[in-house]
Amino acid sequence: MSPSKLLFYFCISFVVGIFVESLFKTPQSFIWGFLILGILIIFFFLYIKCSVGHFIYDMDFLGVLGFCVLVFVLGILRMQISEFNIKNDELSKLNGGPENIILTGVILGEPDVRDTSQKLKVDINGSAVLVTTSRYPEYQYLDKIKITGKLKTPSETEDFSYKNYLMKDGVYSVMDFPKISVLGKESPNFFQKIYSGILRAKQKIRESIKNNYLPPQSLILEGTILGSNGVLTKDLKDKLNATGLRHIIAVSGTHIVILSAILMSLLLALGFWRGQAFYFSVFLIWLYIILIGMPPSGVRAGIMGCAFLLAQKLGRQNSSSKIVVIAAVLMLVFNPLLLFYDVGFQLSFLASMGIIYIEPFFRNLMKISIVSTTFAAQIFTLPIMVFNFGNISLVSPITNLLILPIVELLMIFGFLSALVGMVSSALGWIFSIPCWILLSYFVKIIEIFSQPWAIKSFQNVHWAWLLISYLLIGILARYAKKLQKPDFL
Repeated sequence: MSPSKLLFYFCISFVVGIFVESLFKTPQSFIWGFLILGILIIFFFLYIKCSVGHFIYDMDFLGVLGFCVLVFVLGILRMQISEFNIKNDELSKLNGGPENIILTGVILGEPDVRDTSQKLKVDINGSAVLVTTSRYPEYQYLDKIKITGKLKTPSETEDFSYKNYLMKDGVYSVMDFPKISVLGKESPNFFQKIYSGILRAKQKIRESIKNNYLPPQSLILEGTILGSNGVLTKDLKDKLNATGLRHIIAVSGTHIVILSAILMSLLLALGFWRGQAFYFSVFLIWLYIILIGMPPSGVRAGIMGCAFLLAQKLGRQNSSSKIVVIAAVLMLVFNPLLLFYDVGFQLSFLASMGIIYIEPFFRNLMKISIVSTTFAAQIFTLPIMVFNFGNISLVSPITNLLILPIVELLMIFGFLSALVGMVSSALGWIFSIPCWILLSYFVKIIEIFSQPWAIKSFQNVHWAWLLISYLLIGILARYAKKLQKPDFL
């Protein structure tokens, strides 16, 4: 058995261990049982191998099975360690107290600014609390603040667990509209200085966009190139969901993977060698993620995107899928909560697999790389989207065909006009004209297709439907593999 296949089996065993622990909370007696079972299988394999095994048949699979059982136990233990750390977080023990408490901490990351409010992630001696406060006054990264209010456990409803959503990013407590006093500024280290400079550049780009475009064009452009999902109005979000175009606006795992595929295809079309296109694409992806402020979801998406680009560089389907799986497992080693509680992680992984397995089939039919890439990603991510959000856009195939061909030009002209606008308002306005035309077309398509009948809602989607959907998609991928050429590109 090849080392790559062996590593692949170990990765799958580790993921299964996390999956089982997430669902069933494995008792210690079961863990010891699996551990002893794995050791016994390995010793039995060694005994047979050293005595009569090589005279009868190949017993390697038995040794692999034993080690897979041990790695499976490691997956369970890794998840239990994460659960132990959450349970013993000192700050979360104060959740639900009847009295106001006073905390002093430092704002981590860029404030998430909404229409009427903003959310601040505040570091309190190594623990994090998410503070929701009014839109003004504005706060900045590394502001040292004193907050007075009541700590709460994030809410959970039948449809959505805000607690699990925040838990994956290390946030176990929230505080709504506390009294806030700014005490000063935390002295930044070298990396924090660089990050502060990135956020200042991002703010200047955002101001340049607002100077040259009016809503909704400005909101769409800001969301597309800066990942500022919070700036979108509820009406615009609803229309994007109804038309199946939300993935273009928000920087997500799917967004980054699709962008990676587009960059690779574009550079190859321009005459770059595959190795050159790979390194240049990786550089541009991380430059983009740094520009949008390196949010945790963006960093995770960037890792998956780079794994996908490496898979594309190798060009073989089997090797490509193994690389994406290994990248996903490495992320789960650091944060096993991603498997169940980060939909973005799930979508980026599935989008990568979709592009690997069925994008060539769609490209042979459509002859347009960006469209075939997006359709392949959407087919693999659709069941998970329906399962988590309960909605499906009936017009998505049409709207994506109409919008996707202009996305590359939209991002190019959008960045160009924003950067020029930072230097000269007059030149920025001139350079914004082509982008404004594209944005107006975008808005028109949204207005035409965002009808009540365009979106279908499903209530209480059962997990069995999810399994059946991916079984059918697996059959489709197998059929597509038979029809396509051996090379990925």
